[in-house]
Amino acid sequence: MPSSAMQILAFALALLGILGATVATLLPNWKVSADVGTNIMTSISQMQGLWMDCAWYSTGVFSCTLKYSVLALPAYLQTARTTMVLSCMVGTLGLCLAALGLKCTRWGGSHRAKSHTAIAAGGCFMVAGVLCLVPASWFTNEVITTFLDSKIPETSKYEPGGAVYVAFISAGFLLAASVIFCLSCPSKREGPLDFGSSHPDKLVQHQLRREQQRREQQQQQQQQQQQHQELHYEEPPQSELPEREQPHWEKLPQEKLQSNDLKHETPKKLLHEKGEQYYSPSRNRPQDIRTGYILQDYV
Repeated sequence: MPSSAMQILAFALALLGILGATVATLLPNWKVSADVGTNIMTSISQMQGLWMDCAWYSTGVFSCTLKYSVLALPAYLQTARTTMVLSCMVGTLGLCLAALGLKCTRWGGSHRAKSHTAIAAGGCFMVAGVLCLVPASWFTNEVITTFLDSKIPETSKYEPGGAVYVAFISAGFLLAASVIFCLSCPSKREGPLDFGSSHPDKLVQHQLRREQQRREQQQQQQQQQQQHQELHYEEPPQSELPEREQPHWEKLPQEKLQSNDLKHETPKKLLHEKGEQYYSPSRNRPQDIRTGYILQDYV
């Protein structure tokens, strides 16, 4: 497939070819009077075109006369008129298709669609080139045949004019452009969608779509993980649970209760636990006998 530079070159050639064909169709000098024989210096120069006949006088006056009668024209002239007009129309259509088929443009669809459009443009340029080449060749043949005819007087002989050469050159440009565009046939390995050469908006939309799909997949994975954790969640046994530490305001009443309980416990019980003998508060503890005797002695 040709590169973008080659396609731009072909587009320029096609544009020049269409402009040249249009100019050649309108020019009145398809054939000009020949300066032969003894009468080389003539006072009048005549020329004929597809639509009018013109004369240039020695005084500098230039006058043209339109060809009103279509049936009075020879066959090659009527054919040249029709084919040149068709060549300009088909070439213009091919130029529009070529603008869509260029790889450097943003419109025209995918890479494969651009290739098909470029091939269609190449076909239009080929038809336009042939339609431009046929009348130029036929017209030139008629002029040369008439010029070589010895029965025709020298003053009535004509030569091919500049419009014929412009038509030949334009046909060559159109055919060259058609060959370049027809080489844009897509290969088999290229898929129907080639986002690398399509419109940037489509590429951005494709990237956004892929990003959205990736986010949806991540959300699904997270939901599955949450469901899996909920199904396999086991509550730890009570023995493994840490003991809840009671606040200090809950400990204070319990400590007070314990202290009150200790106060209300009987001294008997306390002394019994210590291994001592209990004496009632109402009864005095007996004094030691020996100590009592000693006190009596002093008394």
